[in-house]
Amino acid sequence: MSFNNIISKIFGVIAKYEFPKVFQTPINRWYVRHFGIDMSEFWHTQSYKSLNALFTREFIVPRPFNDEPNAFISPCDGTCLSFGKSEGDMAFSVKGQDYSLSELLGGAMSSYELKNGYDFANIYLSPRDYHYYHAPCDMQIVRALHIPGGLYSVAVKWLRKVDSLYIKNERVVLECLVNGSKLWLVFVGALNVGKMNFSFDKRIKTNATANQMQTYNYDELFVKKGERLGNFELGSTIVIVSENGLLNYDLDYQKPLKFGQKIATF
Repeated sequence: MSFNNIISKIFGVIAKYEFPKVFQTPINRWYVRHFGIDMSEFWHTQSYKSLNALFTREFIVPRPFNDEPNAFISPCDGTCLSFGKSEGDMAFSVKGQDYSLSELLGGAMSSYELKNGYDFANIYLSPRDYHYYHAPCDMQIVRALHIPGGLYSVAVKWLRKVDSLYIKNERVVLECLVNGSKLWLVFVGALNVGKMNFSFDKRIKTNATANQMQTYNYDELFVKKGERLGNFELGSTIVIVSENGLLNYDLDYQKPLKFGQKIATF
């Protein structure tokens, strides 16, 4: 286990500790103020008994999402760092930093598919963002791959420093079917975010002791657009990969996104 993984485990223990309210409330207020968190959709800052509870805050009232049949919505709050079409196997996290899609997905692509290229989008979740993730469309989850790895920070300055950072970090890949085409959602762990939870399968244990890829296959696992899939414990990244031509993105670099807004059309 790497140093960053160990630090993330320790941070996770501290974040879940419930300090007496006289201490926890100032900690929560500092965190909200430091990261500039908009709490208008959530309970009051002092109501959270730990930092982890604040990180994983839920909406007071469910946020509406774009339910147009051809709308593909953002699965989370965050910032669009990159999007586009791969050149064969290669996509990029930020300009000038390429990575292999086949490695990112754990080798889940055929040579024929690689020739056609893929559409991709990377959404970065900062510590200020809502940390749950949801289905971006109606889809069938065919399998999940848990790929162990490191826990580098996925902030832009680190993406520029570390080559192919996404494929070096621990991640969970959901392979899905949408209208007969393949779609992958890749949840990338990061420093202090060793924990990723999936509501449909509690067997997936991240930042644990696994040292080899784990595969989970599903029969008839269908989810509806907007349905909650799970959550990060702190910020991280979701990479969306789809077969060529499935999605037509309407995004801008460094554009803030909100869960539920339309980011592409079928």
